[in-house]
Amino acid sequence: MIGFRDRDQLECEEDRRLAPYAIRSTEAERRHPALADQETDDRLAFQRDRDRILHARAFRRLKHKTQVFVPHTADHPRTRLTHTLEVGQLSRTVARSLGLNEDLVEAIAMGHDLGHTAFGHTGETVLDEILHGRDRQPILPETVVAEAGAFKHNYQSLRVVDLLERRYARPGLNLTDQVREGILKHTRWKTTFPFPLPDREGLRLDAPCHLEGQAVAVGDEIAQQTHDLEDGLRAGSIRLATVERLPAVRRVIATVGVAWDQEERSWRRQNLIIRGLIRLFVTDVTGTATRRLRRHAERHGLGDDRDAWRERADELGQTTIWFSSEVEDLFGELKAFIYRRVINHQGVNRQDWRARKVVSALFAAFWTNPLTLPDYVLLRARDELGMPYLRDLPFDDVAGEITARYHTSAGFARLVVDHIAGMSDRYALEEYGSLEQPTLHEPREDVR
Repeated sequence: MIGFRDRDQLECEEDRRLAPYAIRSTEAERRHPALADQETDDRLAFQRDRDRILHARAFRRLKHKTQVFVPHTADHPRTRLTHTLEVGQLSRTVARSLGLNEDLVEAIAMGHDLGHTAFGHTGETVLDEILHGRDRQPILPETVVAEAGAFKHNYQSLRVVDLLERRYARPGLNLTDQVREGILKHTRWKTTFPFPLPDREGLRLDAPCHLEGQAVAVGDEIAQQTHDLEDGLRAGSIRLATVERLPAVRRVIATVGVAWDQEERSWRRQNLIIRGLIRLFVTDVTGTATRRLRRHAERHGLGDDRDAWRERADELGQTTIWFSSEVEDLFGELKAFIYRRVINHQGVNRQDWRARKVVSALFAAFWTNPLTLPDYVLLRARDELGMPYLRDLPFDDVAGEITARYHTSAGFARLVVDHIAGMSDRYALEEYGSLEQPTLHEPREDVR
């Protein structure tokens, strides 16, 4: 059809195109009503969510956050942003093969790592240790530790989109529950995990994730392992000859056949391996998921009736879209190899050691003297915790107020963690340099 199509027409086209087990845009649910100017928006619900995430400041900061190798040391290592884009590509490939909602899948993929810290998983680990009172610089009071909870990046991603992003009159991006659920469940979650989510409604914490969220979870795993392998090869952390002996890679080489034997250039062989692994894993996932969905349909007598599929949706396991047992073993061996030879490599651990010092020192400075924090954090303490704005207090009252109220508040500890978790690698290093190694050139003010 030539010409403009409004939202009703697009929703009808989507309904005809999707498989009966896919989530329709008409089923989208939000915590808060749409704003008046959004009621005439012709974008579909999950497309709108995707766009909101892409325009978020937390999304832009991903370009300066480490995946595994520090990005500013070379031009080609993955950043958290390029990883996110690659997860989106792989997840959409799986979704299209299975007839799932690609807009929903892409929105989840774009938002899944918004809560990741600077310096990769090391930053995440240090912030969790701080909140548990295991970091000695400083040790939080026991009363604060008892209330502060834990830190995990998928929960923090949800905190970002529900609370920390500020683009509208109400905090957060007001994403649909389906996107929020997929963001949380792209990796392990627990019903009772001690994390201060502003709104747990709509997350279905005691149920498996919907199929679109599962597509992102497996896309995330495939992207992580294949691209960490590629980055490790490029960085010289591992040798191509060693990689060629891995069972999954041997299968790829056998599939490539003559083209492999005739190729003498190592960089081309590396590319053949990475492409072949991605093809192996994605093809296995889509084929395995198809067989599992067919068995589910046969077991319950399901046809093309969307309502019948919805009634049985939670009976689909969390790994409906996952590897076959055979390929899962190959994937597990690859993952273990990358952990031993890439994640445990000297260069990666040296940068992790530096990162641990930076994150720990930043928290110590901000907690010990909250006046070193940017204004926006102190204003959050005023607005969200009911504390006095420190910069308005008489000088003689500041120290007592910090001791009596700030240093006894788990909420304030979480505000400091929010601030540090949102930093890019570059900004964290600038702040560390300013606080620990003062120079004539102070970093720019954070006015979030």
